[in-house]
Amino acid sequence: MTLPMTTRTLTAFSAALVLSACGIDLETTAVQDITAPADGAFVRFFNFGVGAPSVNFYAGDTKVTAISSATGVEAASGVAYGGVGNAGLYSNLKPGPYTFAGRIIGAAVDNGLPISAITGSLTAGKYYSVYQSGPYDAVNKTVGGFVVEDPIPAAFDYSQAFVRFVHASENTNPMTLTVTNTVSTVAFTVGTAIAYKGASGFSTVPAGTYNIAGGCGATCNSTGAGNATTAVTRTGITLSAGRYYTIALRGNVTLNPATTTLANRLQFDFSTNR
Repeated sequence: MTLPMTTRTLTAFSAALVLSACGIDLETTAVQDITAPADGAFVRFFNFGVGAPSVNFYAGDTKVTAISSATGVEAASGVAYGGVGNAGLYSNLKPGPYTFAGRIIGAAVDNGLPISAITGSLTAGKYYSVYQSGPYDAVNKTVGGFVVEDPIPAAFDYSQAFVRFVHASENTNPMTLTVTNTVSTVAFTVGTAIAYKGASGFSTVPAGTYNIAGGCGATCNSTGAGNATTAVTRTGITLSAGRYYTIALRGNVTLNPATTTLANRLQFDFSTNR
């Protein structure tokens, strides 16, 4: 039904009066821009501490993992060894210096006890990964860790995949990582002689399925005890064009991945940054 002009004018005028009465300025009130990037820095958290219990991660006194956005209730399980907080998603934090800590969750004893103190400074607009890593001291209830920047550019190249290497195994010698395309058999070096707490830059590779191999020369074992592991492998990872990925080394080098399936064995973690 088409309203008469007078009716339409009065209807519009009435709506304007209602908005004005609510304190809304029709000329100066802007529509919210939900496409604009969030302010602050972006951080995600990994529990790679060998033998460490499940934890929730904190930035100072602020909990940043294990809270449900729907209910506000804390998850009882926390981030177990080998896991990543918030399903691998980044948390938005104010820029500045921080001490990040993993606090024990779900234990009858020591629940809430911080077991790590990982320092780092965050810059607005940048991405970071926090790794709780190294062997867990069950007597003193402490474990180490480090922070690396995830250098994800603002402008994306959708023609290639991007992959980098992070070394998070304390007792493993510097490692060189290669990925080999399962179809073309072309190998790409992702990081060369990357030491513990180090990270390579992102390398570009064609999209496809790849096998991973990491080598340390004569031996990967820096302890002088146990096995003489010389290489670590993983098969069948998929790299998609326009996406950024991290391959991280974790675990105890004295547990040879060729002879054991223990959770703490030396192995590669594979995650998507973006």
